[in-house]
Amino acid sequence: MPTDTTEALETSAHASREAMERETEVTFFIASGPGGQHRNRNATGVRLVHRPSGIVVTATERRSQATNLEVAFARLARRLAADRAVDAPRFATRPSRSARAERRTTKRRRGATKALRGSVRDE
Repeated sequence: MPTDTTEALETSAHASREAMERETEVTFFIASGPGGQHRNRNATGVRLVHRPSGIVVTATERRSQATNLEVAFARLARRLAADRAVDAPRFATRPSRSARAERRTTKRRRGATKALRGSVRDE
């Protein structure tokens, strides 16, 4: 049983990583781009598909398949956390009395300016 909080966090992170590995479909593919034959001839690109949510994450930055796999799982964890985040509800607010008075004053000024734009008469 973990006694330290860091051990507890590591244990929970490890457990969530294992759960994520069970829920994802891992495929390796040949990544194109710079890096020479280690990248172009070997299947170093990693694609993760999280089956429950349908989120697809790829990692092709490194020439190592193992490093790309770790990067992809980190990205997937961030995407899942972002999807689980709940936005705070917004509350309707009323404009203050002074804000309403300012709006009316501005509208009156604008209306007076527009009223002066009458058609030109021939005199």
